[in-house]
Amino acid sequence: MFLLKDFHSNPILLVMVKKTSMGRQKIKIERIHREDSRQVTFSKRRSGLFKKASELSTLCGAETAIIVFSPAGKAFSFGHPSVETVVDRFLTGSTGPDGGVLSLVEACQAASVRELNREYSEVVSELEAEKKRGETLQEMRKVSRSQRWWEAPVNELGLHELEQLMVSVEELKKNVAKRGNEVLIESFSQSVREVDDPFVPQTTVGNSSIVPHGYGYGYGFF
Repeated sequence: MFLLKDFHSNPILLVMVKKTSMGRQKIKIERIHREDSRQVTFSKRRSGLFKKASELSTLCGAETAIIVFSPAGKAFSFGHPSVETVVDRFLTGSTGPDGGVLSLVEACQAASVRELNREYSEVVSELEAEKKRGETLQEMRKVSRSQRWWEAPVNELGLHELEQLMVSVEELKKNVAKRGNEVLIESFSQSVREVDDPFVPQTTVGNSSIVPHGYGYGYGFF
C-alpha cells in the first residue's frame, strides 16, 4: 500500500495486490491405504534411505546401521562396516580402537566397504534411472496405442471405437469388391483384344493353334 499525491497535491491511495500462486505443495504425510501403492512407496523410500546412509559412510567415514521392516514383516538392513559391528558397538558402549587408529586389516576392510558402498550407490542410481526410463516407455506405448486404436484387441475397444471399426471394415469390403470388378473387366477386355487381333496366335486346350492351316501362305508366315 502506497500513498502518493497528484499534481494538485491531492492524496492518492494505491493498493498493491500480492500475486498468489500455488507454488510447491507439501505432500501430506499419512498412511497410504492402497496396498500396492504402499508397497511401491516403501521400496522407493527404503532405497533412498540406504543410499543416504551409504553416502554418509563414504563421505564422512561414519559407521551406520539401518534396519527396516516392510509392511509384510520382511527385514531389510544396511550397515557400514556391517550391521552386526555397529549394533554390538552400540550395545557394549565401545568407543572403537584407542586413539582412533585402525589396524592394517581393518583399514583394508574399511576401504573395501567404502568401495562396495560406492558401487551400491551407483547401482541404485542406475536402477532408478531404468525405472524412470521404463515408465517413460510405458507412457509412450499408451500414447501410441491410443493413436492407433484399431490395432488393439477387439475386447479392449469401446463402443465408439467398435462402431468406427465396423464402418472401416464395410468401406474396405466395398473397395475390395470395386477393385476386384475393375481387375475382372481389365482381364476380360485384354482377352477380347487378343481374340480380335488376327496376328496373335490363340491357343486352346488340346490344340497348339486355332489359326487355319495355310493362313497367310505366301506372306512369310509359314
